[in-house]
Amino acid sequence: MSPSCCSGKCSVALSFLILSAVPIAYLISLERAVPSTHVISYHSSGFLRECAKWDDVGRRFLVSYMDGGGGIGELVPTKYSEDVLEEVTLVKDVDLAGNSSNGFVIDRHRNRLLLAVGDLIGNQYSALVAYDLSTWRRLFLTVLSSHSKEISYADDVAVDAQGNAYVSDAKGGKIWIVDVNGKLVYTIRSPLFTPPRWYNNFVSLNGIVYHPDGFLIVIHTFSGFLFKIDVTNGDISSKVTLIDVSGGSLRFGDGLEFLSPTKIVVAGSPSSKLVESSDGWRTASVTGWFSSGMVHRLVSSATVKEGRVYLNHIVGFGSKKRHILVEAVF
Repeated sequence: MSPSCCSGKCSVALSFLILSAVPIAYLISLERAVPSTHVISYHSSGFLRECAKWDDVGRRFLVSYMDGGGGIGELVPTKYSEDVLEEVTLVKDVDLAGNSSNGFVIDRHRNRLLLAVGDLIGNQYSALVAYDLSTWRRLFLTVLSSHSKEISYADDVAVDAQGNAYVSDAKGGKIWIVDVNGKLVYTIRSPLFTPPRWYNNFVSLNGIVYHPDGFLIVIHTFSGFLFKIDVTNGDISSKVTLIDVSGGSLRFGDGLEFLSPTKIVVAGSPSSKLVESSDGWRTASVTGWFSSGMVHRLVSSATVKEGRVYLNHIVGFGSKKRHILVEAVF
């Protein structure tokens, strides 16, 4: 081998090492940064945790497993600190192995948890599963889509006062309605759910919540559009309207959580936002912003514990797969 060839290869290798070191150094600097607000960390069995919700009656955080075949865990105290918790698995459903456990909602009136389940890689399977919150017995498993020509990905779920569940499809751009007994009864479709330009639909309908006045609010992640859907009666698909949001973009918004009937937290990266409405969500405005600084961990959901908002970050790091919940102060 000629000296010039060796020199050339060495230069390429050195350049590669330098370029590789830049993002690694950046990640290390981000990991060493300390958020300015309260942080709860927990050690996990997996690297990806899609959703975290505070269970007020059970006095615990519940988390969904995006990897490892899915499942639900709870965060329990450790001997180290009240802010360092340990993840304990509550349920792993063999019938759902190979799929991702995504957004979930606690149906307090019926003491159950409703969980959206999807095929993360192939987008060929979507389901809604319900578990008893005390025994973790499965109450029903409703297949929403399986090996269809149309791709789908059940991403999040909301529940109304009658126990009807509304499941967002992040790939197919629709909302499934499942009744209190687990029967798929309707699918909400609208041309508004498919905005122009293909890249705006890479991740479609995502976080979804039910308002006590009888309508849904759902976010379209890659466009940032926020929709209001009247589900009280009649042709639901014709009752989809675009909420006129001012004061900032909601692009890349993920999970939604009500702070009050007039305030919603939009969890997302690089920042989460507080959105308020004074006219029944015909219009709304962005009134607050918060970033934990942990942009590499990807914020995916929000939950409220005793009036304080906590943001779940999808990605865990380290040998113990450390995950964090960061308090958002707007």
